[in-house]
Amino acid sequence: MKISKTLTISALTIVFAASLSACTPTVNLEVAKYANDPGCAEIIVRLPDEIDGNKKRVTNAQATGSWGNPAAVILRCGIEPVEVSKLTCVSAGEIDWLVDDSQKPSFRFITFGRTPATEVIVDSTAIAGVTALETLAGAIQNIEPTKTCTG
Repeated sequence: MKISKTLTISALTIVFAASLSACTPTVNLEVAKYANDPGCAEIIVRLPDEIDGNKKRVTNAQATGSWGNPAAVILRCGIEPVEVSKLTCVSAGEIDWLVDDSQKPSFRFITFGRTPATEVIVDSTAIAGVTALETLAGAIQNIEPTKTCTG
């Protein structure tokens, strides 16, 4: 249950920050615990300038990304890797993702089997989650998986 409560609090914090981002040119995000991992740098330098018509915006936290105004997609690299979860695991863009739908219509996707772990929050009223994940896969695939989804 600890992971579920932590996921919910983290998602709420980011959703709140995203809602404020529509008013400012810089998107205010919380830096992840392991944002200084060199793997995050590998991801961040490869992030796309646009996701399905949503332009990339400036963020104020290391190892983050945001697209759209208001933010339709938010990325944070360096979160605690999840080794075991009851969340549904799906594959998109050849990346395995845990899906947290507890804040619908915002969906939180967490890379599974990759360290550092990356989370992507998608406002499904603005963009399809699979579109965002497939677009971001090119950056995230530079971190080799150590595990894959089963079943």
